[in-house]
Amino acid sequence: MSQYEKQLFKLLSGQSDHTLAFTDLIKLLQNFGFEIRIKGSHHILYKSGVDEILNLQPKGSVAKPYQVQQVRQLIVKYHLASQGEKP
Repeated sequence: MSQYEKQLFKLLSGQSDHTLAFTDLIKLLQNFGFEIRIKGSHHILYKSGVDEILNLQPKGSVAKPYQVQQVRQLIVKYHLASQGEKP
């Protein structure tokens, strides 16, 4: 299992919402084709074909748990896990 697959499983399983590294979350979203714009600590991610715009901020080195849940819901809603590009 590649590092990408491990991180995706970690995100989709919901067991590590409090411990998922923020950089890993951003990398996963970029693999799904999201574009990123950074303004201060705000990382704004968007993708054509996805109505929602994600506005993520780190909490130290980890992602905020409620934002991890938002990302998981977005991936499931748009079936992005099957569309992700493996690095």
